[in-house]
Formats: sequence, structure tokens, C-alpha cells
Amino acid sequence: MLAARSGTATVSRFDTSSMPVHIAAEVKGFDAEKRIDKKVSRRLDLFARYAMYAADEALENAGIVPDLEGDPRFGVYVGTGIGGLQEIVNGSRLFDQQGWKGLSPFFIPRALTNLAAGQIAIRYRAQGPALCVTTACATGNHAIGEAWRAIVADEADVILAGGCEAAVTPVGLAGFMVMRALSKRNDDPATASRPFDLHRDGFVMGEGAGILVLEELEHARARGANVLAELIGYGLNNDAWHDTAPSPGGAGAARCMQIALRSAKIAPDAVDYINAHGTSTPQNDSSETAALKTAFGDHARKVMVSSTKGVTGHLLGAAGGVEAVATVLALHQQKVPPTANLVTPDPDCDLDYVPLVARDAKLRTAISNSFGFGGVNATLVFRTFEG
Repeated sequence: MLAARSGTATVSRFDTSSMPVHIAAEVKGFDAEKRIDKKVSRRLDLFARYAMYAADEALENAGIVPDLEGDPRFGVYVGTGIGGLQEIVNGSRLFDQQGWKGLSPFFIPRALTNLAAGQIAIRYRAQGPALCVTTACATGNHAIGEAWRAIVADEADVILAGGCEAAVTPVGLAGFMVMRALSKRNDDPATASRPFDLHRDGFVMGEGAGILVLEELEHARARGANVLAELIGYGLNNDAWHDTAPSPGGAGAARCMQIALRSAKIAPDAVDYINAHGTSTPQNDSSETAALKTAFGDHARKVMVSSTKGVTGHLLGAAGGVEAVATVLALHQQKVPPTANLVTPDPDCDLDYVPLVARDAKLRTAISNSFGFGGVNATLVFRTFEG
């Protein structure tokens, strides 16, 4: 991310020659069995494997060894936007060809959206609050925000939270393609996702998982945890406007950011960095720019903003999780990740979008935005941890 090096390339997993779009940001070199038992892995769709792998990484990074006798204060809030899409397609094909006997007994468990969270809970005997959020591209942020609320309400001490997605499939790619949502920059995949750039022509599908360990502060202190950042606020609302388009002038997104700032009890000018939703679609990027101006007023032209989707593509239900990780690391490392491929700024996107090159900066507070189909919005507010 800091090098602005894109992961987008020609799709390797299936033949796209009959489609207008040939590119995606696939997870490369993924070997689930490095962290997941082989028998468990074969029972899971790819989206759940991504989530389990990321959850294991997160616990290892946090230095937490779960109590395998069972822990009622340990929760799992992991969502997905689409879930086991390829499993549903494969099952439908087998049913058409062979009838009910053609289906695997794992068909339903592989397809269910909540089985990523369920399998993580089973693996670590997490017996506390559990939730699978499915709110399109706002899924990851909503999962993290709701986990934060549960800890604030003293319902848990530790919650694994975030999002996962594996919708880079023939039907998934085609579905967004017929909506005219995807970039067709097939001849230069690495520059296809170009948030806030005048020549952006759509988003690039990505995939993967982003999982955080959220922990109650005194619980973290008691075990000597290495705290990377503090989550201090959360906002959610709905545009109530259109199934896929943002409300005029980004009004709903602006209200969501204002709700998050009130939740965090901070003024707009306290924010140093914004990880934007920034999808690289003409409508979203200009709408989010307008929303930032409404929510932050004069400070909108002073705050640093970037979209990491120029590097990762758009991970749909996993976007909020991965971008929360990016926001936390920006605070922890005091480095703002750049907006990759922002070569020719759109005049309608005229804020400081940190083009092309990462920036060292004194950061204390940052927000991360996620907005999704159905008008759903979610904003998280993070702060550097000062002991």
C-alpha cells in the first residue's frame, strides 16, 4: 500500500475471454492449509477460508492464545457481502445435471454467509457474542462498529471483527459488469483502479479478508498487549434514496461521518487522515468528495484523504476490514498510504487525496469510510494509543 503497488492483473482463475472485463485483484499464492486444518478447509467456501486465515493472523499478531475450554467473553463479528457465491453456482449446476443426489452435504454450510464467523468461533471456542453482518460494501465497518458497541456494553472482552469476500467468480464478475460498474482497462490492469482520477472508469473487483482484534482496554493492559490504536467512535445510517446510487451531494455519507464524530466526541478539525471509500467509480468519488466537504467544512481542504482501493481493488464485504487495518497501521506507523494511480485529478475531486506517494505525517485521529448498495453507510473513528 505504501508503495502504491497495485495487485490488479488479468484474472487467472477462470476464462474471461468472452467478457468485456478481464481483470481483478485476486489473492495470489493463497494456501489455506498453512493455518487451517485440511479437513476443515475442504468444508469451507473460499470466503470463509480467507476469514479463518486472517483471524488466525490477527490473534497471532495480538499475542492472544484462546482458551480452548471455551470463553464466554470472546466473540466473533465477521461478515461478508455475498458469501458462497461460487458454491451456489456449482450446486445449482450439479442439481440440474444429477438431481438432489448430486449435491454435497457441505453445500449449505459452504454457502451460508455466517459460516465464516461460525467456523472461527468453533475453532477458538469463542462462546461470546456472535454476529454475521451483511450490508454490501459497508459490511466490514458495520461488523467492527457493532463489535465495539458490544465491548462498550460489557458483553465481551475480546471480539474478532471484520469482513471477508471471495466473489471474483464468473457470475460475480459478470454481475457487476452488466451493471457497468467495472473498469475495462484490460490492457493496463495495474492502473485500472484509479480513485478520484479524471479518467477513472469503474472499480476493480478484489477479494480477501481483513480482521481486527478488538479488546477492552483494561483487559488488554492486564495482559501487556501491544495496542496498535484505539477505536473511539462509530456511525451508521442509510441514504434511503436508491438501491445502488448515493444520495444527492453525498448527504447520507456526510450525516454518517457527523454521527461518527459525535460518537467519538471530537470536532471535525481533530481528524488528521481519512481512509476514503473511494471506489474509482465516477459517481462514488465525486459524491464522497461532496460529503467530506459537508461533514468537515473548511477542514476538508486541510485533512489528508486517500483511497487504498487503488492498490487492493474493491473487496466488497471485506473492504471495511482491510481498510480498517490500513487506517490502524497509518496511525501506528505515522504514514499515510497514497491513492495509487491518481495522475489527473478530477476537478470535482479537489481535496488532498495524497496522490501516488506515501506521506510521513503526525497523525492522532483517523476515520475510515465504507458505503454500500442499499444506501448503507458506516464510519469508524480511530485514535493513536497513548497508554
